[in-house]
Amino acid sequence: MLRKLTRWYASLLSWLLVASVAVLIIPVSLQIFSRYTALIPSYIWTEEMARFCFIWSIMLGAMVGIRESTHFVVDLWPPMNARAQAAVRIVASIFVLVFACVFIWWGIDFTRFALNRISELAELPLWTIHLPWPIAGATWVVFLGEQMWDDLRIAGKGMA
Repeated sequence: MLRKLTRWYASLLSWLLVASVAVLIIPVSLQIFSRYTALIPSYIWTEEMARFCFIWSIMLGAMVGIRESTHFVVDLWPPMNARAQAAVRIVASIFVLVFACVFIWWGIDFTRFALNRISELAELPLWTIHLPWPIAGATWVVFLGEQMWDDLRIAGKGMA
């Protein structure tokens, strides 16, 4: 049941990533066209809107990357058997979990700091640009927990 829920959540994140990139294209295109033509007025809010969408795209991509294990990996070890590879992945996941906890802890403070503030140009609530950090941290914890569970089962085989 939990795996089905995480699969659904990962699918939702993928769709949100596609949507955020699609929305990002609009203000960036307006900026480009307004720079080179007199047909479109120069909009000031497009820069902030592009920044908001860009940050959300990056963080959503990082969440999906952890789920699909497509984040970068540095191979330092020679080829190993499945149990040893699982053990190395567990150690690496622990380091990423520490990083995820930092994102959660400081991300909550970061978001609280922005609760009653608005952006200067577009007057968007600033908490919306700060919210991806704690969400990303919590998402990484869930996805890494699922991966670590699988790796623990692989690493534990033959030990009993």
